[in-house]
Amino acid sequence: MTTENGHDQNINGNGTSLNDNHSVEEEEGLNLTEDVADPYCNPDCPQVINFNDVSAAAYKIKGGIEKTPCSLSQMSKQYDMQIYFKKDFLQYTGSFKERGARYVLSQLTQSQAKKGVIAASAGNHALALAYHGRLLNVPVTVVMPLSAPMMKVEACKQQGSTVVVTGLDFGEAKRYAMALGKKRGLLYVNGYDHPHIVAGQGTMGLEIIEQVPHLDACIIPVGGGGLIAGSAIALKALKPGVEIIGVESERSTGFQAAMAAGHPIMSHVGQTLADGLAVPVVGCNSLATAEGHIDKMVTVRESYIALAILRLIEQEKAVVEGAGAAGLAAIIEGLVPELKGKTVVVALCGGNIDTTALGRVIERGLAAEGRLVRFGVTVSDRPGGIAELAKRIADQGVSIKDILHERAWLQTDVFSVMVRCVVETRDMEHARQLEREMRKHYGHVEFCLDKTAV
Repeated sequence: MTTENGHDQNINGNGTSLNDNHSVEEEEGLNLTEDVADPYCNPDCPQVINFNDVSAAAYKIKGGIEKTPCSLSQMSKQYDMQIYFKKDFLQYTGSFKERGARYVLSQLTQSQAKKGVIAASAGNHALALAYHGRLLNVPVTVVMPLSAPMMKVEACKQQGSTVVVTGLDFGEAKRYAMALGKKRGLLYVNGYDHPHIVAGQGTMGLEIIEQVPHLDACIIPVGGGGLIAGSAIALKALKPGVEIIGVESERSTGFQAAMAAGHPIMSHVGQTLADGLAVPVVGCNSLATAEGHIDKMVTVRESYIALAILRLIEQEKAVVEGAGAAGLAAIIEGLVPELKGKTVVVALCGGNIDTTALGRVIERGLAAEGRLVRFGVTVSDRPGGIAELAKRIADQGVSIKDILHERAWLQTDVFSVMVRCVVETRDMEHARQLEREMRKHYGHVEFCLDKTAV
């Protein structure tokens, strides 16, 4: 955590500072300029995970994680396909990451288990390691960037892990974690590319094929690539004809870039609702494992991710984070028309959405669907002008959520006022009906509809 004097602050599992007067680098004596290699993730010699690896992981973690439901969705008729949601957000810590975390910890040697492990993570991987580390009595240190949600930082502390909050982004947090792990003899566990992590994540695919054996396609969100790589291996081995579709956010398309280049490359990552998919360099083992097993990659827009979160809350009574909802977003955006009439499993892989952001995401989804609309109308500032506007809005069955008057910045006569409204409508057609009514009665109308969605 950055202090007022610009130094990083190390926080232990109880949330107390380990260094008040020195930076972490000085306190720990770390060389943060050195590139510490991860022996388990070598781009020059990637490890390809096979079906036997996934099967071994499934046997080893059985009883240690939840076998989450894969249930038919109410949205099936709406999108003309049989949609099943694999609800891995129902794992104890809220994401599929528990599968790989449990397996990698269970495979440690006795001496390594005593020393412990370390990882860099913005949230879900850290939570999974912290939880299963406590259950398996393995010391866990997690390094989280300054941008990590405080909710997830506190949750890791509550599991008894040592938590270090440092670095402006994941890359800086990882560099610190690698250096600290080397000094203390801790095993660094890459959250999407360690071979045992990839094999563990693949157990979701085994469960899907058992729960929906007649599936035609599986849609999986893609960040670092561990989940889609492991699951694709399992699904294709048991049902070669199944179509595997990966989904990335428009602001993080590293896996598609890596597939095109033939190897992991640095890609730009922007601010996204699907923060769990925001990985600048995908895993080399994951990329090599997934090669030839992914049939299609699609890119979803942010407005559709927000809309997918909203739809899941309203229709499935499921609170899912942006990364977890990306698969449904692809269906809503119409990116997979070839799946009409088919049986499709969509992985809802994470539910740890920041509660402070949830309200904003819901409003973004309402706006994308045309159910939350902002517009401005210039009306007479004489008595009754605004009342008449309010009545016309009410006559359309529209509810006013917020209203603001502007007088000083108008270019028209001084006896007019710009009234800016935020209103709630039933759907996009209802919003357009309101727009037509406003333009019918007023000469100056500014109407803002989200044209990117629905």
